[in-house]
Amino acid sequence: MKSVLVFFLVPLFAAFVLLNYPDILHFIKTAFSSTHITSNISASTTTPPLQMSFSQIVKPRSLAKVFLAIEQAEGQGAKVRRSVGTAKLRNFSPFLLLDHFSVGPKAGFPDHPHRGQETITYLLHGQVDHEDFTGSAGTIDEGDLQFMTAGKGIMHAEMPRPQKDGSNVVGLQLWVDLPERLKSVEPRYRDLRKDEIPIAKPNDKVDIKVISGESYGVKSVQDLAYTPVWMLDMTIRPGGYVSQHLPTDFNAFAYVLEGDIMIGTDKVAQYHNAVFDRNGDGVEISVPEEFEKPARVVVIGGQVLEQQVVQYGPFVAVSKDKIYEAVMDFQSASNGFERARGWESKIAKMIRS
Repeated sequence: MKSVLVFFLVPLFAAFVLLNYPDILHFIKTAFSSTHITSNISASTTTPPLQMSFSQIVKPRSLAKVFLAIEQAEGQGAKVRRSVGTAKLRNFSPFLLLDHFSVGPKAGFPDHPHRGQETITYLLHGQVDHEDFTGSAGTIDEGDLQFMTAGKGIMHAEMPRPQKDGSNVVGLQLWVDLPERLKSVEPRYRDLRKDEIPIAKPNDKVDIKVISGESYGVKSVQDLAYTPVWMLDMTIRPGGYVSQHLPTDFNAFAYVLEGDIMIGTDKVAQYHNAVFDRNGDGVEISVPEEFEKPARVVVIGGQVLEQQVVQYGPFVAVSKDKIYEAVMDFQSASNGFERARGWESKIAKMIRS
């Protein structure tokens, strides 16, 4: 009797897996056609042969939309491509804004306030100086990140440092909503240096910088932000393929920095944002062999916050009344903005003069 049950149940189970987890076909094909599959460790160590973990087999999410992030003016003389925070994608919880910025000499983001959110700045080229009204100041270099929690209120400046070759400073800035219960926390910073970022190598055609979260068993530095966010910087060469797990309670998108990628049967070009539905437990991204050059794509996911979002510029709250309070507090230098009265940053002096 048991042998009869096995005879019928095994094919049914196999059919279920193939229908619901089509990525396993790619895994099997890769496992038997590749001469080796590399381990999930950083490039700074020897890479012994190791098969890809089955934990990366995912039920892929479908695409909800794909659109071009159009360049626009922002700050003082800066240019940004905004892929979150426009009519095309607004309040995609927990995400409020994503800017791909490019800033030339004597330009930047001079003194301005924040309340009720966190910002994540990822520098792709150059250096950025920062300073705030608490007396905190510093510099992040190419490949570094800064995680800032505005909490109950902060006023600061972010000024790209002029480059010797005259090139623009380039990076990403992501705004993330805070849970209502944490909107009044004290402001804080956490700088993440590039040499602290582990790298996952699922195969010889893919490198994944695990800035925040987890990829192929490689985990990031912990406690970077209050709101759970995963941020993965992927370089995929022609013939490369990524099957990336994501928590099911996360919203997620992929922004293409360089080259072209394929998501399922959809081609996604440079500077486009690919927004995923929440109908799976991961995403699949590839660069076919016939594509001429590698692609670089940042996959970002975050835990959905079940709360209303009311935003007025750099102030984010859960109601209009709280926004009115934020504006009044800033204007009266109270309730978190006491040190804003009369404060001027040193690093933005060149713009004010």
